[in-house]
Amino acid sequence: MKPITDLQGTFELHNGVQMPYFGLGVYLSKDGSEVINAVKDALNHGYRHIDTAAVYNNEEGVGKGIRESNVAREDVFLVSKVWNTDQGYESTLKAFDASLERLGTDYLDLYLIHWPKGELSKETWRAIEKLYKEKRVRAIGVSNFLQHHLEDLLTTAEIVPMVNQMEFHPYLVQQDLVDFCAAKGIQYEAWSPLMQGNIFELDIMKVLAAKYNKTIAQIVLRWDLQKGVVTIPKSSKKERIIANSDLFDFELFQEDMQLLDGLDKGKRFGPDPDNFNF
Repeated sequence: MKPITDLQGTFELHNGVQMPYFGLGVYLSKDGSEVINAVKDALNHGYRHIDTAAVYNNEEGVGKGIRESNVAREDVFLVSKVWNTDQGYESTLKAFDASLERLGTDYLDLYLIHWPKGELSKETWRAIEKLYKEKRVRAIGVSNFLQHHLEDLLTTAEIVPMVNQMEFHPYLVQQDLVDFCAAKGIQYEAWSPLMQGNIFELDIMKVLAAKYNKTIAQIVLRWDLQKGVVTIPKSSKKERIIANSDLFDFELFQEDMQLLDGLDKGKRFGPDPDNFNF
């Protein structure tokens, strides 16, 4: 694995595309000034990876934030996702066009299936493969796919997904899934890396923060990166966006990496990919 060096460092996807390993998530950031400013603040501070989704209803603001920043579009790794109600072949192609229009761009850097929908997702994937072959998106992947979802998709897929974005934090490591993805060349990515704020309650995190003289968020985000996992903490507050990215002047010792791995309880704070109703 490449060393974790700086905010614009990347992991290489299996098609050779460089994906910045640290980014800004904008889930729950309101469209309009809130998300525009968050994106602008992140990019102007040095972030180069922005993750949104059709269902977040803020793609328009994300696009504006990019245009109003000091950073050129081609220097931003921009991600969006197709929502469940748009899954299927033709409807995915339409949904992609609609996302591009809202974002004000003519391509995406990564497009993901947001949740696994069985047979329907195979049709969705066929559409996404078409977009990829047409060079309208630089990389393609999935989100919330467990091993059996991936295995099922791979029975008909021409192209192996380049990324799998999962709920990932010390209470939900799913190391078997991480290893499965690594074996298939699928880059693992964390959503909800801070356990929806619950990470701040853990005494062990307070101990580690004191030991390294870093914040709890910085400790857990550094753990993600050292595990080779792309991470996209969300915040709309400028000072937190800046603090979250201050990860490159320290390294977690191996025993502390193992300590965090050992907190795994298989506990989710978000929906279960095997049991959701949307």
